[in-house]
Amino acid sequence: MADYGECGEVEMSDEQKKEIAKWFLLNSPAGEIQYVAKDLRSVLSDENVFNEAASEAFPVYNKSHMICIEMPGTTGDVLVTSFNELDKNEYLDPRTANVAVVDHVKQVCSAVRPAADEELSSAYVEEFRCAMDNEILKYVSEAYPKGVCSVYCANGKDAEGPGFDFEFAVVISAARHSPQNFCNGSWRSTWNIEFKDDIQILEVRGILQVDAHYFEEGNVQLDAKHECKDSTIFQSPEDCAVSITNIIRHHETEYLTSLQASYTKLPDTTFKDLRRRLPVTRTLFPWHNTSQFSLSRDVTKELGIGK
Repeated sequence: MADYGECGEVEMSDEQKKEIAKWFLLNSPAGEIQYVAKDLRSVLSDENVFNEAASEAFPVYNKSHMICIEMPGTTGDVLVTSFNELDKNEYLDPRTANVAVVDHVKQVCSAVRPAADEELSSAYVEEFRCAMDNEILKYVSEAYPKGVCSVYCANGKDAEGPGFDFEFAVVISAARHSPQNFCNGSWRSTWNIEFKDDIQILEVRGILQVDAHYFEEGNVQLDAKHECKDSTIFQSPEDCAVSITNIIRHHETEYLTSLQASYTKLPDTTFKDLRRRLPVTRTLFPWHNTSQFSLSRDVTKELGIGK
């Protein structure tokens, strides 16, 4: 609970300060959490409170924004998501079969180790995962200039053959950070694919998120989210991969097209709807005869100037 100081000012407890700091960190626009953290450290002037807030907020922020971190000593990058999290700071990269140890606050990879056998999928599941990973890689390289992607086994990684169900999570993350030009943005999409062997169906659920922040002589933010569903039939690993990739391509292209169409209508529709059609007097302003609202004339009359 807040206390009152000698001058009647409210003094917040360390817990309240920490929660407020966490809110600011978690709500930082894409690519800007380090700038927010730097300012918060200066405002708080309390390293203990700041470190506690940062240690709790950064892991949540990094996973929700699906940041990409370079793994030292390898040719690969690792995505930080809830789908490949092995421990609070360990993340699996199935493409290289490595595990990255992540420093969340610094947003860097501090160490890399080979993944243990029990952390990887079975040979049967891996055949499907690799086929899908190859197709998704080709799609992302075409559609997102700075995009990264990965395919994780979310459930059923120990399935040994036909007759077992399993689930994949396809993650696509693309970010463009240009603070020197006062803009940052990101695209994040996650696709859950359930392989249902008993009914020979693949059910697809997607969540698409777009964030953008423009702050040149102003502060404009976009936070858009879209969910969709689809399905296809259970086929060979290669055919499943092609079908799923085509579904993802269709829905993401459709959503992007709808976003572009809605923003072309902003000046004529949305912005006009934000304005009050009539002032509180319910009377239109007489632009044709503005002299009746002459402020200088009214002041002159009131003060008796010029008599």
